[in-house]
Amino acid sequence: MGISIGIFETEAKNALCRELRMNVIKVRVDDIKGMEKLAGYDDIVSLEDAKSLVGDWEAFLKRNRINAETDAVYMDKLKNDDDIKLLGPKAVRTSTGWVEMSKVGASDKEKVLAASKKENRLTGWDMLSFDEMNEMCLKCKLSWDKGRGCIGTFGPSDSLLPSIAEKKGCKIVASVPVGAQSGRRYTPEDAKELLKEIEILTKALPEEGKMAVRRYSGPLERMAAVASISVSEGCGFYFF
Repeated sequence: MGISIGIFETEAKNALCRELRMNVIKVRVDDIKGMEKLAGYDDIVSLEDAKSLVGDWEAFLKRNRINAETDAVYMDKLKNDDDIKLLGPKAVRTSTGWVEMSKVGASDKEKVLAASKKENRLTGWDMLSFDEMNEMCLKCKLSWDKGRGCIGTFGPSDSLLPSIAEKKGCKIVASVPVGAQSGRRYTPEDAKELLKEIEILTKALPEEGKMAVRRYSGPLERMAAVASISVSEGCGFYFF
């Protein structure tokens, strides 16, 4: 398992993606009770019902361009008008659990957000294509990983760099594996200490041998880039 480094983009005032990441477009709630009018719905026909009605199943899949691995028939995916008429009466309206925030009144937004897990929220950033994301990252001055974005590699979870750091009294670098596991949020004050530690470790690596220099100069360089951004932008950073 590897460990990566990232910054909290929404805390960085100059991050080009900041506004997009802060704009929650839709969320999935575990329980739609009280939000029935806000949730999205699918009209679904079970495979059993669909197969009993359409006859030639392979032909049905082909004319409607439906993947053979589908677990049900979604009415909005059907292309053939005759199939739509045939299966319509068997369709069951089923909540997707997704709520579009544009349809939620200001007084209910917090309630809807509270009913969703963080990982079940889609922001403006999530709605971009990979090409659009890459283009924005290339233009962003906070894209510290050589224009590839603001997430980069620290190294494998069994890296010896933390143990080297511990020997030198560098507590931030020594804490990386534990910090990644616990989800610790490092602050700009931590970043200032990290910059001091990187200076110490850069001088200390040659004492550990040429292999240590080759392996750990890159992670030190990347942490220095993250720490500098954390200090200048006043944003936190993390390992994961």
